[in-house]
Amino acid sequence: MNKKGIIQVIDSLNAGGAEVLSVNIANALFERGFNSHICTTRKEGILKNNVNKEVGYLFLKKNKTIDFKSIIRFKKYIKKNKIDIIHAHSTSYFFAFLIKLIVPRVRLIWHDHFGISQDLSNKKTFPLNICSLFFEAIISVNSELKKWAESNLLTKKVFFLNNFPMFVNSSKTTVLFGETERRIVHLAGFKQVKDHKNLIKAFHFLHKEHKNWTLHLVGKLYKNNYTKEIISYIELNQLEKHIFVYNECLDIQNILNQSTIGVLSSKSEGLPVSLLEYGLAKLPVIVTNVGECEKVIEEGVSGFLVEKENSKEFYKAMKVLVTSEEKRFFFGKNHSKIVLENYSRDSFINTLLKIYQIN
Repeated sequence: MNKKGIIQVIDSLNAGGAEVLSVNIANALFERGFNSHICTTRKEGILKNNVNKEVGYLFLKKNKTIDFKSIIRFKKYIKKNKIDIIHAHSTSYFFAFLIKLIVPRVRLIWHDHFGISQDLSNKKTFPLNICSLFFEAIISVNSELKKWAESNLLTKKVFFLNNFPMFVNSSKTTVLFGETERRIVHLAGFKQVKDHKNLIKAFHFLHKEHKNWTLHLVGKLYKNNYTKEIISYIELNQLEKHIFVYNECLDIQNILNQSTIGVLSSKSEGLPVSLLEYGLAKLPVIVTNVGECEKVIEEGVSGFLVEKENSKEFYKAMKVLVTSEEKRFFFGKNHSKIVLENYSRDSFINTLLKIYQIN
């Protein structure tokens, strides 16, 4: 085993894009022979089950921004396990920054996932801009975030690195409702940025003409007003027998193997892992043209890119795929080829090791 100790730090292990990637990185580094660890600071979650049993695991139960008990525990952990690199994901950067202050020898990498930087005003860059003085490197999940970091933060090394998909769980727990070969799947947590309502509106148009097709919403149901609003909207339009909600699931490969078309209707994205997972499953896709989606999808060849917040355009794209089995097969085959050639795990890890400066 390579003695280099590397720990991924993330706020929770709920089923989200950043969380999935942090687990995938930790597992992949272990398989490469590294002393690999993962730490979740605030919450555990369903993805804990996907962490390789040989990967070091730490749950801090942190419940406030500056939690001295968690800081001391983490400091002891990295000393005991000889951690050299802290790879902090998304909003966990501040906790990692505090650790860097008291353990200067560790190298700190920040991974910007969700597009949060694109929404920050100059005022809101604090304390991120101060913390960035202590980042050895920043990894951005799309080119716009890379430009933003280069313009607004103080880290000299900024990299753009594509996400990569990986099916870890091979169980077959979830059984989708609806008819075989007539299922549209949406993999995304119930957050406003995922714009479920836009998708449901588009599906409602489609349902009036193609009543045997069903929509399957798979993703964490947060206990918030947005989730209640989406559930109420489905009920209000009497679509409960045609739109099914599953909460977060681990058996993604199994779910996608039961699906016919993969969709995303987000208002904003980095590079959604679910879009890449659709490719692994050879699904044709319809996605809003946000973030790096246009870099993945070849319009009219591997899927359709539609304008965000435009349910009529989304519906039209759905109708094309629903009415053409030939197009579905053609798009799915091409999407799979693009993902396998350009977003492989080995390519990602090789680039990541260069960023870590590990040969």
